[in-house]
Amino acid sequence: MSAGEPHTTSYYAATRNDDTPYAALQGEVDTDVCVIGGGFTGVSTALTLAERGHRVTLLEQNLISWGASGRNGGQVIGGMSGEKRLSKQWQGKRDNFMFELGYRGHQLIKERIEKYDIACDFKHGYMDVALKPRQVRDLEEWHRELCERGMGEDVRLLDRGEVRDALGTDRYLGGLVNNRNGHLHPLNLCLGEARAAAQLGASIHEHTKVLHIEHGRRPRVICENGSVTADFVIIAGNAYHRLERKKLGGRVFPAGSYILATEPLSEAEAAEVNALDVAVCDMNNVLDYFRLSADRRMLFGGRCDYSGREPADIAGAMLPRMHSIWPQLRNKRIDYAWGGMMGIVVNRVPLLGRVTDNVFYSVGYSGHGVNMTHACGEAMADAVEGSCDTMEFFASVPHWPIPLGQWLGAQSVAAGMLYYRLRDLL
Repeated sequence: MSAGEPHTTSYYAATRNDDTPYAALQGEVDTDVCVIGGGFTGVSTALTLAERGHRVTLLEQNLISWGASGRNGGQVIGGMSGEKRLSKQWQGKRDNFMFELGYRGHQLIKERIEKYDIACDFKHGYMDVALKPRQVRDLEEWHRELCERGMGEDVRLLDRGEVRDALGTDRYLGGLVNNRNGHLHPLNLCLGEARAAAQLGASIHEHTKVLHIEHGRRPRVICENGSVTADFVIIAGNAYHRLERKKLGGRVFPAGSYILATEPLSEAEAAEVNALDVAVCDMNNVLDYFRLSADRRMLFGGRCDYSGREPADIAGAMLPRMHSIWPQLRNKRIDYAWGGMMGIVVNRVPLLGRVTDNVFYSVGYSGHGVNMTHACGEAMADAVEGSCDTMEFFASVPHWPIPLGQWLGAQSVAAGMLYYRLRDLL
């Protein structure tokens, strides 16, 4: 058995509630659908297909939810990155479709938590917060749009004083609470969905590295110690995938994001820094995000990095940002600090499409992965069954690779992000 990487030393890994091992692939396997990648996209796709009665084999190089799916901030946020680009592409004609798709993942997540009894600390409640007057105006416009779409009971605007009372800081000028959104323990969600898929008959293999795909009438996925022949193959590797470089190379770039977790706060301390118990994101392009864990730890993340290099001291890099918001947390011990890579697309539109008639891909959620992976996983399952509308919708959006390879491409994206960092200062 080839040895895959263990889970990162995160708060999530320390509090995971499922240690089910899945054996590495050995020998030749025949199946209906082979899914490559054991994060949210792959697991959600496999579960949807298993629910519909398909034979599914899922291959993961390391462990289920090893990458961004098991390391992220845990925010379940409606919408998708690149919505403005898509609206412009379709001249507003498919805005209703995009809005509904942008919340479809919420519905799937909540249904599965209940149906499969997945303990993942799910709670409703999310807030965008403004740092600048122009962002306050954006929140006001956003609030109007959501009300027009029938979400008036789910959303409310907060002025500066109300945000101060809710978050215990003077940093923010206003906020928009959205109670259709929420937050959860992402690793436990993904592990629970994998368990459900396996119980429905899906074959899951960890520690199984895919080397390449042999295309044909029935493609064959070649691994280190075996292979899988299937009617369809779905690539769901996101930031860590290296397959089909001719089609996907230079289109998805790994961007680092980092999180620290404090020691548990007292009830009074937790109420001071997050009285509403919501997940929070600021509105900068290079943003901070935070929430409380189920055991009242402050989970504080951000510092998006496109260099491909992890900070030597994650906590040291993150603490000044957290302390600038809450000086009252300076005396709190940091129990966990971790990071990982998310898949970024230059125009922020997820990449869905086909390599051939029977090899599909769904990658590149650009920070909106918890929700959109589930919606896109369903779209992949629909495509297997011949309903390709959602996949073709995304496939119609032009994506241009950055030339000269992955390394130079990442540096080009990093240089481009300097522009957005400067905009955040204005």
